[in-house]
Amino acid sequence: MENKEFGKQLEKRTKKFAITIIKLSISLPNSHEGRVIKNQITKSGTSVGANYREANRARSKADFANKIKISEAEASKTIYWLETINELNWFNSEKTKMI
Repeated sequence: MENKEFGKQLEKRTKKFAITIIKLSISLPNSHEGRVIKNQITKSGTSVGANYREANRARSKADFANKIKISEAEASKTIYWLETINELNWFNSEKTKMI
């Protein structure tokens, strides 16, 4: 697989991930705590793909590397929020593991 083809496929996968995160966030509890986590996971989960897409359009190798690191950091934050949701037992853990 060529790099450009891989990049396009990963852009599609990260967009699908963002949509899945948005759907999950919609179903979070409407308590103060639920809204805080909803905001956090939606921001980080949708940022992964947005930053990856920007990386693919970088102006230099250094710019690309920086944007990939940002995308990686947002993915890590998203994992944190998914783990937190699991530990709160807000959903069946299988639901969040599938993401």
